[in-house]
Amino acid sequence: MPILLSLAAFVMTLLGGFVADRVGRRRHLVLGFAAGVMLGVVAFDLLPEALALEPLRVHGVPLPMLTLAVAFLGMHIVERSMGMHDTHETDYATHRHARAGVGLTAGSALVVHSFLDGAAIGAAYQTDTSLAVAVALGVIAHDFTDGFNTYTVTSLYGNARRRALTLLTLDALAPVAGATITTLVTIPNAALGAYLGLFAGFLLYLATSDILPEAHTPRRATGWTLTATVLGTLFMWGVIGLTG
Repeated sequence: MPILLSLAAFVMTLLGGFVADRVGRRRHLVLGFAAGVMLGVVAFDLLPEALALEPLRVHGVPLPMLTLAVAFLGMHIVERSMGMHDTHETDYATHRHARAGVGLTAGSALVVHSFLDGAAIGAAYQTDTSLAVAVALGVIAHDFTDGFNTYTVTSLYGNARRRALTLLTLDALAPVAGATITTLVTIPNAALGAYLGLFAGFLLYLATSDILPEAHTPRRATGWTLTATVLGTLFMWGVIGLTG
């Protein structure tokens, strides 16, 4: 049953990625919406879930909040050290190569997150069948945005369409693998909370430092782009409210 439920997540992930692939000239609206969705995932899903696990506190601070700060600052240090936001023509090739690497890293992180989504279905099934169905509904509902974000983030950083589709496929398969393997392995709450905080910081940095500035470049900036960002956040609020 967990594997069958995760197959629905597989379909929704692919659907989200294919939608992102077909937007064409409305890319700035997609980026704005994706940034809003990522903010919603962090604020309404990842952090509340991490803190609900009663995480360890380190010097008075919950561990997930520390790992959030580590991920955010770590991404900032990496980008500044590689000069990813420098636009001098002489180092353009290096600039593009470095950005492509970030896109692959971002896509890979989303794949890992989808794997843990599948693991959550399997773990819930070990406790109660109805709980597994409830968890699966939540995973299925937001896996559309996972696929959407995986394709968008990977391609945003200059990766070829083939690479973006490859990561999208891996992202779609990840919940199935997670649901299957969870029957053999259980993730400790402390480790899961730390990971959720780390992933939240990663998404928050990408949304605020890269995706939103790209969506709101002067030649593309419109009220519709801003509206798309707000709608993306509200969309995730609605999804979490219905499945929480």
